[in-house]
Amino acid sequence: MPTTLSTIGFDADDTLWQNEHFFRLTEEHFISLLAEHGEKDVLSSRLLEAERRNLKLYGYGIKGFTLSMIETAIEVTEGRVPATVIERILAAGREMLSHPVETLPHVRETLERLTGHYRILLITKGDLFDQERKLAQSGLGELFDAVEIVSEKSASTYERVFTRHGDGPAHSMMVGNSLKSDIVPAIEAGSWGVYVPHKLTWAMEHAEEPSAEPRFKRLEHLGELINLIDVIR
Repeated sequence: MPTTLSTIGFDADDTLWQNEHFFRLTEEHFISLLAEHGEKDVLSSRLLEAERRNLKLYGYGIKGFTLSMIETAIEVTEGRVPATVIERILAAGREMLSHPVETLPHVRETLERLTGHYRILLITKGDLFDQERKLAQSGLGELFDAVEIVSEKSASTYERVFTRHGDGPAHSMMVGNSLKSDIVPAIEAGSWGVYVPHKLTWAMEHAEEPSAEPRFKRLEHLGELINLIDVIR
């Protein structure tokens, strides 16, 4: 199989900028609002169940998370949740949607070194408006040759995106913090999968490392990507 690398895709949330951190803080606030209706672990579990049910309806992102919090509040209070609590949940969601973007270490310098040498893509899933907002606020937009905001990340997604914007999956690499969404399906499509762990990962993004796959690589931080590319190309 050809190994010449021409295209590199990057995940956005928790690869280029902080994301899960704000979800965790908001969840803690949500649990404090409903503390009299259940233990922390129970409330977190009920919220995760609601998120899982609602993914196919609302997709990924803050809006779906906010609706799942409201749904959970109604369920655990058996429909008696005060309007003031609903109001505070909505306010927490709005705050998440307006929170400043915090880029992660080594992001800008790594992208700048790769720009002009490879086709650089942003491949992210989630709410269209929120992802566009974060990209604009990050100041990184000019470093990408193309941006793809998708509803789901699968092997067929990467095959389509890397064929549309590059020379196909065999000549492409996907870099991200989610084994389930960024790494495993990219490798299944025939691409390199470069895993850059974040200290926080949403429970629904957990997966086993495909350590036996020759196109799987793991880095401690994004600043190590340049050296990796020099080795594999």
